[in-house]
Amino acid sequence: MDVPILIDLDTWPRRQHFERYRRLVPCTYSMTVEVDVTAFTAALRRSQRKSYIAQVWALATVVNRYDEFKMCLTAEEEPAVWPVVHPAFTVFNSERETFACVWAPYDSDFGAFHDVAAPLLAEHSRATDIFPQGEPPANLFDVSSLPWASFTGFNLNIGGNGWNHLAPIFTLGRYAERDGRVLLPLAVQVHHAAADGFHSTRLVNELQALLTDLTWLEETPKV
Repeated sequence: MDVPILIDLDTWPRRQHFERYRRLVPCTYSMTVEVDVTAFTAALRRSQRKSYIAQVWALATVVNRYDEFKMCLTAEEEPAVWPVVHPAFTVFNSERETFACVWAPYDSDFGAFHDVAAPLLAEHSRATDIFPQGEPPANLFDVSSLPWASFTGFNLNIGGNGWNHLAPIFTLGRYAERDGRVLLPLAVQVHHAAADGFHSTRLVNELQALLTDLTWLEETPKV
């Protein structure tokens, strides 16, 4: 079982920022961007891999590069970092018009991750429980999809005990085509105690790079 590693507050460059945005001015922020997925969607048309799972894997890959997006609070409310975080992602039950949340262990190999995640989506497409796999592990971050709308802004309002939620939350929208390009709306919700605008922008830029250089996808054999 993964155990979070305590942050050394004496040497942590963001200690003052964490304390300010955790207690004095608790706040989250969100940013919505359009990611160019022209090459990504073209590559997926040549594959039998699912685009949603590929999007989730790409997000998980970039998230796991940086401590800012793997943060949590211990039982004593001390800041800590998970060695690895796993994506939790929604699956829609069209008959009930509700969603379930499933999760798959992150694997740096996209093919291996896809082979685990794809059956989960199929198995739980008619789930009636929000967590059909049972109690989720603590080291998760959330991804949801709104394939019905290509939005230009999306914001979550977190209150109550949500102020203790340091993990990022991602929302994906429907592809939009403009000027010969395919664009993916992506909303990123971040606790300001965990990360600043610099960190979120770097994450988005590296996600764009990952969805442009598709060696990880094109070298994956068809199932």
